[in-house]
Amino acid sequence: MDAAYTTEALATGAGRNGHVSVIESDLEFDMAIPKAMGGSGAGANPEQLFAAGYSACFHSALQSVARSRKVSIEGSSVGARVSIGSNGEGGFGLAVELEVVIPELDHATAQDLADAAHQVCPYSNATRGNIEVKVTVSDD
Repeated sequence: MDAAYTTEALATGAGRNGHVSVIESDLEFDMAIPKAMGGSGAGANPEQLFAAGYSACFHSALQSVARSRKVSIEGSSVGARVSIGSNGEGGFGLAVELEVVIPELDHATAQDLADAAHQVCPYSNATRGNIEVKVTVSDD
């Protein structure tokens, strides 16, 4: 791969209960295990950060596909729901649900754009075949 951009983050402290800083940016997070997993929930967690990155990246892919097809997707949004749980083999796995909303388009056209974005999004390409990713187009 010919890298167009590279970034770096550093985790310190106690992992999920530690601190993360992103080099050459203002991003710094205190991390905390979510309450649902027995933690305090008093900080960010890796699943939240993954959801934020995936939703933003997928939305950019959606916009790129729409531009190439000369389709307006003004007012669109992409939500990402990331779940973590046991993989049944002593470890953990992730699952992602992406919800695409394009208010001004008919459902079939919106779904076609979302499917195309799923083929070009770097997060989708990185996760394909590794974790379950469900892409849904919502009409609201």
